[in-house]
Amino acid sequence: MTQDSPNAQIRIERPSPSYWRVIFDNPPFNIFGPDTTPQLNMVVSAIEADPHVKVVVFESAVPGFFLTHYDFVPPLDATTSMPPGPTGMPPLPDMLVRIGRSSVISIAKIRGRASGVGSELALASDMRFASNEHALMSQWEIGVALVPGGGPMTRLSRLIGRGRALEVLTSGNDFPGALAERYGYVNRSMPDSELDTFVDDLATRISLFDRQSLSVIKQHVNAQTLPPDASVATEWDAFIASVGRPVAQEKIAQLMDLGLQKVTDVEARLADYTGSLWR
Repeated sequence: MTQDSPNAQIRIERPSPSYWRVIFDNPPFNIFGPDTTPQLNMVVSAIEADPHVKVVVFESAVPGFFLTHYDFVPPLDATTSMPPGPTGMPPLPDMLVRIGRSSVISIAKIRGRASGVGSELALASDMRFASNEHALMSQWEIGVALVPGGGPMTRLSRLIGRGRALEVLTSGNDFPGALAERYGYVNRSMPDSELDTFVDDLATRISLFDRQSLSVIKQHVNAQTLPPDASVATEWDAFIASVGRPVAQEKIAQLMDLGLQKVTDVEARLADYTGSLWR
């Protein structure tokens, strides 16, 4: 599927050959599902193959939502039947690992809710910058008895430490931009009016530098900080196993009845609604 397709959920804009913007545009909530997967894979493959791109910014065109959770409407086998990616892992962890290991510098510009897959994409990116007023980070899965599948246990543990990682993962709470910055969940949080200019200036500056040197720098940082691929792979296995548990099926069904994937208030206040399921 090309980015010009009427069903396209992701598009690429190129301010220059060395600087790309990858824009998620799947209203109303930027939900990620089996139909999104091949589109993101095309983007990641294009990033890997292009000899000129040096920096990529992931962002959203959907107000209030950066990128949210996995789609619960398609049957599970729509996901589990997809062939593995080049790393040998299932598609989502495969793509997230490839973004981290790519020689291209990746930046997540977070405006709106980044829950589940959105948080995992941000964590797989090299840098994260958030809006003070409009960014919300979360790994919400515990609220419906799920285990996250895109590597946040191992990535958050390395990024923000054991205690804070467990707080994020076991509470399912929202972390607004300023708190996310304080925890190290994001690099910086700033007034929303400054976010676009800051990220564009940073990406433009990086895009001017020597591609090989950027690649070598990232390679050495990766060697010290990236988790082993096997750690990410086992998280996906745990996610798929958790989806099939009766308690998860019950809680997901209850949340769907409340309006998940249909009602803006539910998607915007996931932590409140998932908490209500257990009272």
